[in-house]
Amino acid sequence: MAVAIISPVVLRWARERAHLDYESLAKSAKVKPEKILLWEEGKERPTFRQAQQIAKKLYIPFGYLFLPQPPEQKLPIPDLRTVGSDISTEFGADIYDLIMDVQRKKDWYRDYLLERGAEPLPYIGKYDTNSDPKQIASDITKTLGPEISEIKTPKREDQFLNYLTEKAEDAGIVVMRSGIVCNNTHRPLEVYEFRGFAICDDIAPVIFINGNDAKAAQTFTLIHELAHLWIGQSGISDISLENQINNKKQNTEKLCNTVAAEVLVPENKFSEKWKVTDSLEDNAFRLAEYFRVSTVVIARRAFDLGLIERFEYSKYYNNQKQLWQEKKTETKRGGNYYRTIPVRNGRKFTDAVIRSTFEQSLLLRDAGRLLNINPSKISRLAEERNIG
Repeated sequence: MAVAIISPVVLRWARERAHLDYESLAKSAKVKPEKILLWEEGKERPTFRQAQQIAKKLYIPFGYLFLPQPPEQKLPIPDLRTVGSDISTEFGADIYDLIMDVQRKKDWYRDYLLERGAEPLPYIGKYDTNSDPKQIASDITKTLGPEISEIKTPKREDQFLNYLTEKAEDAGIVVMRSGIVCNNTHRPLEVYEFRGFAICDDIAPVIFINGNDAKAAQTFTLIHELAHLWIGQSGISDISLENQINNKKQNTEKLCNTVAAEVLVPENKFSEKWKVTDSLEDNAFRLAEYFRVSTVVIARRAFDLGLIERFEYSKYYNNQKQLWQEKKTETKRGGNYYRTIPVRNGRKFTDAVIRSTFEQSLLLRDAGRLLNINPSKISRLAEERNIG
């Protein structure tokens, strides 16, 4: 049987990039884990059929396996994530494929809007990293609608998130929320890898939020990414609230965190609601419900405003982090497929794709690719969106 002369170094790169162990990859090729190790060492070769199977499992083109060295892949936006107190320099297949997919959608949507006479959005890059966070926060609140502070108490976390998402989209920003890569349920997004990212564009700005995160945390991520757009800087973030931030890239994240905190938890109102006689735990729980953010955001706000000491915050943060890890195994309810698609792709982007299809300016096949769905679903999706 003919063997495939694949590159051992590329195989190892692709496996590590996909965060797969030997056992997981071996199952796809129906071989023992030891065989994968032998292939990576160049001591044995897979058959062409086996090579095709592992390429599919690793989410790489089949031809990549025959390259002498791994291809150079660069993210189209800055990576602002942290590992401890350092900037991350590694990204996996899921993040790369996701961002490239979103970038492709943004490019199409930009052309769509320009063809229809769209003008540059005035708030993109309106401020910079030296601007007053409260001024940026005030402008974001004004753009979203000053009534956002009035709807927090009676609304659930998911309703508040949906409301803010709708307001952001009404302002001209595509907001995508998904917990998987390209509508592939076999490729879940890990919260520990990233929480969201923003792609700056004065015509078609995009925010992506990791849908596997808690709803309150997604709300904070949304406003954090809005801050990125207001200072005109794209970036992928993990929204770290753990460490002191000291370098230039992380200072950008600190600014965006401060802006998000001021939008969602205004200092004046926070100071009124904070009870010095209550414990940190009681304050965090009570105020998290009131402001519709996570308890860690409340604790961080208290620390930044000098209401608690660093050791108190660090202890609370670590305790909450452990609780998050324990909750990762909780099951999730399924949703309505045709209502989920606009959430994953952004409401206005989804509608634009559907309308372009009906106008016959976009092939049904291409519409399916843009929305990451089977083209046969477009007609039913149009009915659900009341487009026709």
